[in-house]
Amino acid sequence: MNAIARGLSARSELGSERYKERRATALGMVVIIGAGFCGLAAAWELAQHGIKVTVLEQDEEVGGLAGSFAVGNTRLEKFYHHWFTSDTHIMQLITELELQDRLELRATRTGMYYAHNFFRLSSPLDLLRFHALPLCDRLRLGLLVPRMQLIRNWRKLEGLTAADWIRQTSGERVYQVVWQPLLRGKFGAEADKIAAVWLWNKLKLRGGSRRKDGREQLAYLRGGFATLSATLAAAIQAKGGEIKTSTPVRRLLVTNGQVQAVLTDNASFSATHVIATPALPIIADLLHEHVPHTYEQRLRRITYLANICIVLELNRSLSDLYWINVNDPSFPFVGVIEHTNFEPATSYQQRHIVYLSRYLPPNDPFYTQKDAEIVRFSLGHLRRMFPRFNDACLLQSHVWRAAYAQPVVECHYSRLRPSTQTPLANFHIASMAQIYPQDRGTNYAVKQGRETARLLLRLQSE
Repeated sequence: MNAIARGLSARSELGSERYKERRATALGMVVIIGAGFCGLAAAWELAQHGIKVTVLEQDEEVGGLAGSFAVGNTRLEKFYHHWFTSDTHIMQLITELELQDRLELRATRTGMYYAHNFFRLSSPLDLLRFHALPLCDRLRLGLLVPRMQLIRNWRKLEGLTAADWIRQTSGERVYQVVWQPLLRGKFGAEADKIAAVWLWNKLKLRGGSRRKDGREQLAYLRGGFATLSATLAAAIQAKGGEIKTSTPVRRLLVTNGQVQAVLTDNASFSATHVIATPALPIIADLLHEHVPHTYEQRLRRITYLANICIVLELNRSLSDLYWINVNDPSFPFVGVIEHTNFEPATSYQQRHIVYLSRYLPPNDPFYTQKDAEIVRFSLGHLRRMFPRFNDACLLQSHVWRAAYAQPVVECHYSRLRPSTQTPLANFHIASMAQIYPQDRGTNYAVKQGRETARLLLRLQSE
Protein backbone atom coordinates (compact mmCIF):
# COMPACT_ATOMS: atom_id res chain seq x y z
CA MET A 1 0.00 0.00 0.00
CA ASN A 2 2.85 2.36 0.80
CA ALA A 3 4.35 1.83 -2.65
CA ILE A 4 0.96 2.44 -4.27
CA ALA A 5 0.45 5.56 -2.18
CA ARG A 6 3.90 6.84 -3.10
CA GLY A 7 3.14 6.16 -6.75
CA LEU A 8 -0.16 8.00 -6.60
CA SER A 9 1.48 10.86 -4.75
CA ALA A 10 4.22 11.09 -7.36
CA ARG A 11 1.64 11.12 -10.16
CA SER A 12 -0.33 13.79 -8.32
CA GLU A 13 2.77 15.94 -7.90
CA LEU A 14 3.69 15.40 -11.54
CA GLY A 15 0.16 16.33 -12.60
CA SER A 16 0.26 19.40 -10.41
CA GLU A 17 3.59 20.48 -11.92
CA ARG A 18 2.27 19.95 -15.45
CA TYR A 19 -0.81 21.99 -14.57
CA LYS A 20 1.40 24.78 -13.26
CA GLU A 21 3.50 24.65 -16.41
CA ARG A 22 0.41 24.88 -18.63
CA ARG A 23 -0.98 27.78 -16.62
CA ALA A 24 2.39 29.55 -16.59
CA THR A 25 2.64 29.16 -20.36
CA ALA A 26 -0.89 30.52 -20.78
CA LEU A 27 -0.30 33.55 -18.55
CA GLY A 28 3.05 34.29 -20.17
CA MET A 29 4.88 37.26 -18.69
CA VAL A 30 3.15 39.37 -16.05
CA VAL A 31 4.62 42.84 -15.59
CA ILE A 32 3.86 44.50 -12.26
CA ILE A 33 4.28 48.25 -11.96
CA GLY A 34 5.34 49.19 -8.45
CA ALA A 35 7.28 47.30 -5.78
CA GLY A 36 5.31 48.40 -2.76
CA PHE A 37 3.71 45.69 -0.65
CA CYS A 38 0.80 45.35 -3.08
CA GLY A 39 3.05 44.76 -6.09
CA LEU A 40 5.38 42.44 -4.19
CA ALA A 41 2.46 40.41 -2.81
CA ALA A 42 1.03 39.98 -6.32
CA ALA A 43 4.44 38.92 -7.62
CA TRP A 44 4.87 36.44 -4.75
CA GLU A 45 1.46 34.88 -5.36
CA LEU A 46 2.14 34.45 -9.08
CA ALA A 47 5.74 33.27 -8.68
CA GLN A 48 4.61 30.48 -6.36
CA HIS A 49 2.44 29.20 -9.22
CA GLY A 50 5.34 29.20 -11.63
CA ILE A 51 4.27 32.40 -13.41
CA LYS A 52 7.03 34.57 -14.86
CA VAL A 53 6.87 38.02 -13.26
CA THR A 54 8.83 41.22 -13.68
CA VAL A 55 8.36 44.00 -11.13
CA LEU A 56 9.32 47.53 -12.20
CA GLU A 57 9.93 50.10 -9.46
CA GLN A 58 10.87 53.73 -9.96
CA ASP A 59 12.54 54.13 -6.54
CA GLU A 60 15.96 52.80 -5.64
CA GLU A 61 14.50 50.23 -3.27
CA VAL A 62 11.37 48.17 -2.75
CA GLY A 63 8.72 48.94 -0.14
CA GLY A 64 6.75 51.86 -1.58
CA LEU A 65 5.28 54.04 1.16
CA ALA A 66 6.80 51.58 3.63
CA GLY A 67 10.26 52.23 2.22
CA SER A 68 13.11 52.84 4.62
CA PHE A 69 16.45 54.56 5.14
CA ALA A 70 19.54 53.86 7.22
CA VAL A 71 19.85 54.93 10.83
CA GLY A 72 23.18 53.62 12.06
CA ASN A 73 23.37 49.95 11.17
CA THR A 74 19.62 49.35 10.87
CA ARG A 75 16.72 50.49 8.70
CA LEU A 76 13.89 52.81 9.67
CA GLU A 77 10.66 53.58 7.82
CA LYS A 78 10.48 56.97 6.10
CA PHE A 79 6.86 57.23 7.23
CA TYR A 80 5.79 55.80 10.60
CA HIS A 81 4.48 52.25 10.40
CA HIS A 82 3.23 49.49 12.67
CA TRP A 83 0.87 46.55 12.41
CA PHE A 84 -2.24 45.69 14.36
CA THR A 85 -2.52 42.22 15.84
CA SER A 86 -5.64 41.83 13.68
CA ASP A 87 -3.61 42.29 10.46
CA THR A 88 -4.04 38.68 9.38
CA HIS A 89 -2.74 39.06 5.81
CA ILE A 90 0.60 40.42 7.01
CA MET A 91 0.82 37.79 9.71
CA GLN A 92 0.24 35.04 7.15
CA LEU A 93 2.94 36.48 4.91
CA ILE A 94 5.39 36.68 7.81
CA THR A 95 4.67 33.01 8.52
CA GLU A 96 5.18 32.00 4.89
CA LEU A 97 8.55 33.74 4.86
CA GLU A 98 9.49 32.17 8.22
CA LEU A 99 10.04 35.49 9.98
CA GLN A 100 7.85 34.76 13.02
CA ASP A 101 10.84 34.75 15.36
CA ARG A 102 11.48 38.41 14.48
CA LEU A 103 7.95 39.58 15.23
CA GLU A 104 7.50 41.68 18.37
CA LEU A 105 4.16 42.41 20.04
CA ARG A 106 4.12 45.34 22.46
CA ALA A 107 1.50 47.29 24.38
CA THR A 108 1.67 50.98 23.48
CA ARG A 109 0.94 54.22 25.29
CA THR A 110 -1.15 56.79 23.46
CA GLY A 111 -2.30 60.26 24.36
CA MET A 112 -3.73 63.57 23.25
CA TYR A 113 -2.45 67.13 23.30
CA TYR A 114 -5.41 69.42 23.91
CA ALA A 115 -5.71 72.93 25.40
CA HIS A 116 -1.95 72.96 26.14
CA ASN A 117 -2.21 69.77 28.18
CA PHE A 118 -1.23 66.14 27.65
CA PHE A 119 -3.82 63.47 28.37
CA ARG A 120 -3.08 59.76 28.48
CA LEU A 121 -5.61 57.67 26.56
CA SER A 122 -4.10 54.19 26.68
CA SER A 123 -6.66 52.44 28.86
CA PRO A 124 -10.27 52.69 30.03
CA LEU A 125 -9.03 54.22 33.31
CA ASP A 126 -7.18 56.94 31.36
CA LEU A 127 -10.40 57.75 29.54
CA LEU A 128 -12.26 58.19 32.83
CA ARG A 129 -9.60 60.74 33.84
CA PHE A 130 -9.97 62.72 30.60
CA HIS A 131 -11.37 65.85 32.26
CA ALA A 132 -11.49 67.79 28.98
CA LEU A 133 -14.93 66.19 28.68
CA PRO A 134 -17.73 65.81 31.25
CA LEU A 135 -18.13 62.30 32.61
CA CYS A 136 -21.18 61.51 30.49
CA ASP A 137 -19.25 62.41 27.34
CA ARG A 138 -16.24 60.38 28.44
CA LEU A 139 -18.53 57.38 28.68
CA ARG A 140 -20.00 58.09 25.24
CA LEU A 141 -16.48 58.37 23.80
CA GLY A 142 -15.46 55.10 25.46
CA LEU A 143 -18.47 53.29 24.02
CA LEU A 144 -17.73 54.41 20.47
CA VAL A 145 -15.27 51.60 19.62
CA PRO A 146 -17.48 48.78 20.99
CA ARG A 147 -20.42 50.23 19.07
CA MET A 148 -18.38 50.29 15.88
CA GLN A 149 -17.31 46.71 16.34
CA LEU A 150 -20.97 45.67 16.41
CA ILE A 151 -21.54 47.11 12.93
CA ARG A 152 -21.23 44.39 10.30
CA ASN A 153 -22.79 46.03 7.26
CA TRP A 154 -20.66 49.09 6.50
CA ARG A 155 -22.94 50.03 3.58
CA LYS A 156 -25.46 51.36 6.08
CA LEU A 157 -22.93 54.12 6.86
CA GLU A 158 -22.10 55.09 3.27
CA GLY A 159 -24.38 58.12 3.15
CA LEU A 160 -23.07 59.60 6.41
CA THR A 161 -20.04 61.79 6.93
CA ALA A 162 -17.75 60.99 9.84
CA ALA A 163 -18.67 64.33 11.42
CA ASP A 164 -22.43 63.69 11.28
CA TRP A 165 -22.03 60.16 12.55
CA ILE A 166 -19.92 61.19 15.55
CA ARG A 167 -22.44 63.87 16.41
CA GLN A 168 -25.26 61.34 16.23
CA THR A 169 -23.54 58.65 18.29
CA SER A 170 -21.40 60.62 20.74
CA GLY A 171 -22.72 64.17 20.81
CA GLU A 172 -21.48 67.61 19.84
CA ARG A 173 -18.93 68.03 22.66
CA VAL A 174 -17.15 64.76 21.85
CA TYR A 175 -17.03 65.84 18.23
CA GLN A 176 -15.71 69.33 18.98
CA VAL A 177 -13.04 68.25 21.47
CA VAL A 178 -11.83 64.96 20.02
CA TRP A 179 -12.83 64.31 16.42
CA GLN A 180 -13.14 67.65 14.67
CA PRO A 181 -9.50 68.65 15.39
CA LEU A 182 -8.25 65.24 14.26
CA LEU A 183 -10.30 65.20 11.05
CA ARG A 184 -9.27 68.75 10.20
CA GLY A 185 -5.68 68.09 11.19
CA LYS A 186 -5.49 65.18 8.77
CA PHE A 187 -7.81 66.17 5.94
CA GLY A 188 -7.81 69.95 6.15
CA ALA A 189 -10.40 71.50 3.82
CA GLU A 190 -11.60 67.98 2.90
CA ALA A 191 -12.51 67.07 6.50
CA ASP A 192 -16.25 67.61 6.18
CA LYS A 193 -16.38 65.22 3.19
CA ILE A 194 -14.82 62.24 4.98
CA ALA A 195 -17.14 59.27 5.13
CA ALA A 196 -18.22 57.55 8.33
CA VAL A 197 -17.04 54.28 6.75
CA TRP A 198 -13.43 55.53 6.86
CA LEU A 199 -13.63 56.29 10.59
CA TRP A 200 -15.54 53.07 11.29
CA ASN A 201 -12.73 51.00 9.81
CA LYS A 202 -10.03 52.95 11.66
CA LEU A 203 -11.64 52.44 15.04
CA LYS A 204 -12.60 48.84 14.32
CA LEU A 205 -8.96 48.04 13.58
CA ARG A 206 -7.74 49.71 16.74
CA GLY A 207 -10.42 48.03 18.81
CA GLY A 208 -9.44 44.64 17.38
CA SER A 209 -5.85 45.16 18.48
CA ARG A 210 -6.52 45.63 22.19
CA ARG A 211 -5.57 43.32 25.01
CA LYS A 212 -7.96 42.14 27.70
CA ASP A 213 -6.92 45.06 29.92
CA GLY A 214 -8.03 47.50 27.20
CA ARG A 215 -4.53 48.59 26.19
CA GLU A 216 -3.63 48.62 22.54
CA GLN A 217 -1.09 46.05 21.37
CA LEU A 218 0.83 46.61 18.14
CA ALA A 219 3.31 44.58 16.14
CA TYR A 220 6.68 45.33 14.59
CA LEU A 221 9.46 43.31 12.98
CA ARG A 222 13.02 43.47 14.26
CA GLY A 223 14.93 45.30 11.57
CA GLY A 224 11.80 47.16 10.53
CA PHE A 225 9.48 46.79 7.58
CA ALA A 226 12.57 46.60 5.37
CA THR A 227 13.19 43.13 6.78
CA LEU A 228 9.87 41.94 5.39
CA SER A 229 10.08 43.71 2.01
CA ALA A 230 13.68 42.58 1.41
CA THR A 231 12.89 38.98 2.39
CA LEU A 232 9.80 39.01 0.18
CA ALA A 233 11.77 40.40 -2.77
CA ALA A 234 14.43 37.72 -2.32
CA ALA A 235 11.75 35.00 -2.19
CA ILE A 236 10.23 36.26 -5.45
CA GLN A 237 13.63 36.23 -7.14
CA ALA A 238 14.33 32.74 -5.82
CA LYS A 239 11.17 31.61 -7.65
CA GLY A 240 12.48 33.09 -10.90
CA GLY A 241 10.88 36.53 -10.71
CA GLU A 242 12.70 39.72 -11.61
CA ILE A 243 12.63 42.97 -9.65
CA LYS A 244 14.09 46.05 -11.30
CA THR A 245 14.45 49.16 -9.15
CA SER A 246 15.29 52.68 -10.42
CA THR A 247 13.15 51.75 -13.44
CA PRO A 248 10.25 54.17 -13.88
CA VAL A 249 7.56 53.16 -16.38
CA ARG A 250 7.03 55.79 -19.07
CA ARG A 251 4.56 54.41 -21.59
CA LEU A 252 2.51 51.42 -22.70
CA LEU A 253 2.63 49.82 -26.12
CA VAL A 254 -1.00 48.94 -26.90
CA THR A 255 -2.44 47.12 -29.92
CA ASN A 256 -6.13 46.29 -30.40
CA GLY A 257 -7.04 47.09 -26.83
CA GLN A 258 -4.29 44.97 -25.25
CA VAL A 259 -0.95 45.93 -23.74
CA GLN A 260 1.91 44.40 -25.70
CA ALA A 261 4.79 45.93 -23.76
CA VAL A 262 5.65 48.25 -20.89
CA LEU A 263 8.24 50.87 -21.80
CA THR A 264 10.85 52.40 -19.49
CA ASP A 265 13.66 54.84 -20.28
CA ASN A 266 16.00 52.16 -21.53
CA ALA A 267 14.02 49.01 -22.13
CA SER A 268 10.80 47.41 -23.33
CA PHE A 269 9.19 44.61 -21.30
CA SER A 270 6.80 42.33 -23.18
CA ALA A 271 3.64 41.69 -21.20
CA THR A 272 0.81 39.21 -21.45
CA HIS A 273 -0.78 40.87 -18.41
CA VAL A 274 -0.01 44.03 -16.45
CA ILE A 275 -0.84 44.82 -12.82
CA ALA A 276 -0.48 48.51 -11.98
CA THR A 277 -0.20 49.45 -8.29
CA PRO A 278 0.64 53.21 -8.20
CA ALA A 279 -1.83 55.97 -7.31
CA LEU A 280 -4.74 56.40 -9.71
CA PRO A 281 -3.54 59.72 -11.21
CA ILE A 282 -0.26 58.04 -12.20
CA ILE A 283 -2.17 55.16 -13.76
CA ALA A 284 -4.42 57.66 -15.57
CA ASP A 285 -1.33 59.27 -17.09
CA LEU A 286 -0.21 55.88 -18.39
CA LEU A 287 -3.62 55.05 -19.85
CA HIS A 288 -4.31 58.52 -21.26
CA GLU A 289 -3.80 57.60 -24.94
CA HIS A 290 -5.47 54.20 -24.73
CA VAL A 291 -8.79 54.45 -22.88
CA PRO A 292 -11.99 56.51 -23.26
CA HIS A 293 -11.85 60.00 -21.75
CA THR A 294 -14.73 59.18 -19.42
CA TYR A 295 -12.78 56.30 -17.89
CA GLU A 296 -9.65 58.40 -17.45
CA GLN A 297 -11.71 61.09 -15.71
CA ARG A 298 -13.16 58.48 -13.38
CA LEU A 299 -9.63 57.58 -12.26
CA ARG A 300 -8.86 61.27 -11.72
CA ARG A 301 -12.09 61.84 -9.78
CA ILE A 302 -10.62 60.47 -6.55
CA THR A 303 -8.74 63.13 -4.62
CA TYR A 304 -5.48 62.43 -2.77
CA LEU A 305 -3.66 64.24 -0.01
CA ALA A 306 0.10 64.41 0.12
CA ASN A 307 2.10 63.81 3.28
CA ILE A 308 5.24 65.36 4.57
CA CYS A 309 6.99 63.49 7.35
CA ILE A 310 9.82 64.93 9.41
CA VAL A 311 11.94 62.30 11.14
CA LEU A 312 14.06 63.55 14.02
CA GLU A 313 16.93 61.68 15.66
CA LEU A 314 17.24 63.02 19.21
CA ASN A 315 19.60 62.47 22.12
CA ARG A 316 16.70 62.32 24.58
CA SER A 317 13.06 61.30 24.72
CA LEU A 318 10.24 63.82 24.48
CA SER A 319 7.77 61.85 26.61
CA ASP A 320 6.83 58.28 27.48
CA LEU A 321 3.99 58.20 24.90
CA TYR A 322 4.26 56.40 21.58
CA TRP A 323 1.45 58.20 19.77
CA ILE A 324 0.20 61.70 20.56
CA ASN A 325 -2.83 62.93 18.66
CA VAL A 326 -2.61 66.70 18.41
CA ASN A 327 -6.02 68.32 18.99
CA ASP A 328 -4.65 71.85 18.84
CA PRO A 329 -5.53 73.64 15.58
CA SER A 330 -2.57 76.00 15.96
CA PHE A 331 -0.10 73.08 15.85
CA PRO A 332 0.78 72.21 12.23
CA PHE A 333 1.11 68.44 12.68
CA VAL A 334 -1.67 65.93 13.24
CA GLY A 335 0.52 63.62 15.29
CA VAL A 336 3.77 63.32 17.21
CA ILE A 337 4.89 59.71 17.04
CA GLU A 338 7.86 58.76 19.22
CA HIS A 339 8.84 55.53 17.54
CA THR A 340 11.36 54.59 20.22
CA ASN A 341 8.59 54.38 22.79
CA PHE A 342 7.49 51.38 20.70
CA GLU A 343 10.70 49.93 19.21
CA PRO A 344 13.43 50.58 21.82
CA ALA A 345 16.14 53.20 21.26
CA THR A 346 18.72 50.41 21.62
CA SER A 347 17.77 49.42 18.06
CA TYR A 348 19.06 52.80 16.84
CA GLN A 349 22.29 53.25 18.82
CA GLN A 350 20.35 54.92 21.66
CA ARG A 351 18.95 57.57 19.34
CA HIS A 352 15.34 58.57 20.04
CA ILE A 353 13.24 58.64 16.89
CA VAL A 354 10.34 61.09 16.51
CA TYR A 355 7.99 61.45 13.53
CA LEU A 356 6.02 64.63 12.83
CA SER A 357 3.30 64.05 10.26
CA ARG A 358 1.37 66.55 8.17
CA TYR A 359 -1.19 65.85 5.45
CA LEU A 360 -1.78 68.57 2.90
CA PRO A 361 -2.72 69.18 -0.73
CA PRO A 362 0.25 68.47 -3.01
CA ASN A 363 0.17 72.08 -4.26
CA ASP A 364 0.50 73.50 -0.73
CA PRO A 365 3.62 75.75 -0.57
CA PHE A 366 4.79 73.99 2.58
CA TYR A 367 5.18 70.75 0.61
CA THR A 368 7.86 72.24 -1.64
CA GLN A 369 9.79 74.22 0.95
CA LYS A 370 13.44 73.38 1.45
CA ASP A 371 14.15 70.66 3.99
CA ALA A 372 16.10 73.00 6.29
CA GLU A 373 13.19 75.47 6.41
CA ILE A 374 10.71 72.71 7.19
CA VAL A 375 12.87 71.36 10.02
CA ARG A 376 13.41 74.84 11.49
CA PHE A 377 9.66 75.50 11.37
CA SER A 378 8.94 72.12 12.99
CA LEU A 379 11.40 72.56 15.83
CA GLY A 380 9.84 75.88 16.78
CA HIS A 381 6.44 74.24 17.24
CA LEU A 382 7.96 71.26 19.03
CA ARG A 383 9.56 73.59 21.59
CA ARG A 384 6.12 75.05 22.26
CA MET A 385 4.71 71.61 23.02
CA PHE A 386 7.74 70.35 24.94
CA PRO A 387 9.39 73.31 26.76
CA ARG A 388 12.37 71.17 27.83
CA PHE A 389 13.20 70.43 24.21
CA ASN A 390 15.87 72.57 22.54
CA ASP A 391 17.92 72.48 19.35
CA ALA A 392 20.80 70.79 21.17
CA CYS A 393 18.62 67.68 21.46
CA LEU A 394 18.64 67.26 17.68
CA LEU A 395 21.26 64.87 16.30
CA GLN A 396 19.94 64.54 12.76
CA SER A 397 16.81 65.26 10.74
CA HIS A 398 15.20 63.86 7.61
CA VAL A 399 12.29 65.11 5.51
CA TRP A 400 10.27 62.69 3.38
CA ARG A 401 7.44 63.46 0.99
CA ALA A 402 4.70 61.38 -0.61
CA ALA A 403 2.52 63.08 -3.23
CA TYR A 404 -0.25 60.46 -3.05
CA ALA A 405 -0.35 59.43 0.59
CA GLN A 406 -4.07 59.29 1.40
CA PRO A 407 -7.14 58.97 -0.81
CA VAL A 408 -9.98 61.20 0.34
CA VAL A 409 -12.73 58.72 1.20
CA GLU A 410 -16.04 60.47 0.58
CA CYS A 411 -19.61 59.35 1.15
CA HIS A 412 -20.71 56.63 -1.29
CA TYR A 413 -17.08 55.98 -2.11
CA SER A 414 -17.99 52.51 -3.40
CA ARG A 415 -19.50 54.27 -6.44
CA LEU A 416 -16.20 56.07 -7.10
CA ARG A 417 -13.83 53.15 -6.54
CA PRO A 418 -12.67 51.75 -9.88
CA SER A 419 -12.73 48.04 -10.65
CA THR A 420 -9.59 45.94 -10.96
CA GLN A 421 -10.51 45.46 -14.62
CA THR A 422 -9.90 48.32 -17.08
CA PRO A 423 -10.92 48.98 -20.71
CA LEU A 424 -7.64 47.31 -21.72
CA ALA A 425 -8.32 43.58 -21.50
CA ASN A 426 -4.99 42.64 -19.91
CA PHE A 427 -4.32 45.73 -17.79
CA HIS A 428 -5.39 45.46 -14.14
CA ILE A 429 -5.35 47.98 -11.30
CA ALA A 430 -4.51 47.20 -7.67
CA SER A 431 -4.08 50.43 -5.73
CA MET A 432 -4.65 51.72 -2.20
CA ALA A 433 -7.67 53.68 -3.48
CA GLN A 434 -9.51 50.40 -4.13
CA ILE A 435 -9.03 48.79 -0.72
CA TYR A 436 -12.25 50.40 0.60
CA PRO A 437 -14.03 49.83 2.93
CA GLN A 438 -10.65 49.19 4.52
CA ASP A 439 -8.09 51.97 4.55
CA ARG A 440 -4.54 52.06 3.25
CA GLY A 441 -1.84 50.06 5.00
CA THR A 442 0.50 47.20 4.24
CA ASN A 443 -1.92 44.56 5.52
CA TYR A 444 -4.59 45.42 2.98
CA ALA A 445 -1.98 46.13 0.32
CA VAL A 446 -0.90 42.50 0.65
CA LYS A 447 -4.54 41.37 0.48
CA GLN A 448 -5.17 43.51 -2.61
CA GLY A 449 -2.04 42.27 -4.40
CA ARG A 450 -2.73 38.62 -3.74
CA GLU A 451 -6.40 38.86 -4.72
CA THR A 452 -5.47 40.55 -8.01
CA ALA A 453 -2.93 37.82 -8.74
CA ARG A 454 -5.52 35.14 -7.99
CA LEU A 455 -7.94 36.90 -10.34
CA LEU A 456 -5.40 36.50 -13.16
CA LEU A 457 -4.97 32.84 -12.28
CA ARG A 458 -8.74 32.29 -12.35
CA LEU A 459 -9.16 34.15 -15.63
CA GLN A 460 -6.53 31.97 -17.22
CA SER A 461 -8.01 28.72 -15.94
CA GLU A 462 -11.51 29.49 -17.24
